[in-house]
Amino acid sequence: MSFRQAKILSIRKSKLKNYKLDKLREECGIFGVSNHEDSSALVALGLHALQHRGQEGCGIVSFDGKNFHSEKRQGLVGDHFTNQEILKKLPGNFAIGHNRYSTTGETSLRNIQPFFADLYTGGVSLAHNGNLTNALLLRENLVKNGAIFRTTSDTETIVQLIARSKRDKFIDRLIDTLFQIQGGYSLILMTNKKLIGVRDPYGIRPLIIGKLKKSYIFASETCALDIVGAKFVREVKNGEIVVVENNELNSFNPFPKQKSRPCVFEYIYFARPDSLINGKCAYEYRKKLGIELAKESKIDADLVVPVPDSGVPAALGYAEESQQKFELGLIRNHYVGRTFIEPTQSIRSLGVKLKLNPTRSSVKNKNLLLIDDSLVRGTTCLKIVKMLYECGAKEVHVGIACPEIIYPDFYGVDMPTKEELLAYKKNNIEMAKYIGAKSLKFLSLDGLYKALINDHRNPNYPQFSDHYFTGDYPVKPSDDLKGLKIKQLSLLSGKSTN
Repeated sequence: MSFRQAKILSIRKSKLKNYKLDKLREECGIFGVSNHEDSSALVALGLHALQHRGQEGCGIVSFDGKNFHSEKRQGLVGDHFTNQEILKKLPGNFAIGHNRYSTTGETSLRNIQPFFADLYTGGVSLAHNGNLTNALLLRENLVKNGAIFRTTSDTETIVQLIARSKRDKFIDRLIDTLFQIQGGYSLILMTNKKLIGVRDPYGIRPLIIGKLKKSYIFASETCALDIVGAKFVREVKNGEIVVVENNELNSFNPFPKQKSRPCVFEYIYFARPDSLINGKCAYEYRKKLGIELAKESKIDADLVVPVPDSGVPAALGYAEESQQKFELGLIRNHYVGRTFIEPTQSIRSLGVKLKLNPTRSSVKNKNLLLIDDSLVRGTTCLKIVKMLYECGAKEVHVGIACPEIIYPDFYGVDMPTKEELLAYKKNNIEMAKYIGAKSLKFLSLDGLYKALINDHRNPNYPQFSDHYFTGDYPVKPSDDLKGLKIKQLSLLSGKSTN
């Protein structure tokens, strides 16, 4: 068996584990602080607020004016970086951090970010959220020219390109690198003089700027600013490079101007409900998605029941608009983590019951409308529907507060291939039958834009990266769409550390 064949076999096996949960996974959160005496502690707090964006590993790199210091751990932030002994190993007034949920590169300590490299021009540390769609091509060319990779992450490609640039100034090396990479990404870089935030030309992946007294902060979401008491300044614009040096903020826009295409799933699911996106909390957008779903569908139900926790805002909006009763018909066990051990087949067969359990007296003899934010493979939904029927529900209808997911993502979202997506293989009637629901209703694409944009009929309205539903990819992958997912995951050992 060749190396490539072995890698493909390895990723196919790992996919059974990684896609076991029927949810899209946004792989990373990033956070950086300039000029603060408690920089590492602030980064630890910021990463804690961003824990929902990645739970496989976490890391912090600090700079004390002379040396860079790095600490990386597998697992959750609270399990490691609340320890004062670890934070004492991260001195300095500058620090950046990263929460990892991998999409390329296997789960191992070597793939945990931030990465650090000692370049000819000085040290640089990098934290990356997103995915490069031309990572394979770049990596192969770099290896042919003598580059040695220490990780299986596409993020290391960025470091290698910066190191090999012929430009003199670091910012020019970075720009040189950015013109070579493609995909959806946000970056935080730290040198011995600068803290730098970068967002891809379409603004697919999020990045915001905050300020705490004289300290500037970069973060994936505003909830990370709230936990450290910082004020929100603004979002980093698409294609913008923001440089913090000597307590001053400067902006560069090296790319040709493009229309912003932020990821629509930041609004639907990824961002924490209390985070601000374009001036409004994600919670408000999600509630409006439920309102629009209610306007489009007329389902006679005794109770509107959310799939916790992500379906709660949409279910509240649906119940409010339809004037139907809202109930927590499912209770989530928050203490079952992603590392739950399933030692026997009898335990594995419990499936979704490890995380969700019905309130039997509420759902018995009731017609239920089950609301969730999305439907990916349908495997979890069918288990929930079955469980509700087993608890005495008369009918279970399902409403999904976004359109059908038909196409895969290549910009940093860990999700199944196109063939594994339920809506790609089946029509609405077939999907309802598969999950065991009396009926199934998705929000239309028009309804989605009505909920997320005030003047959605304006021809100049902002367009999202809505390729999940439309197949309209802002950045075309270098490889063909059908083969890219397997090729990325196989050569890079299965998942990008963004």
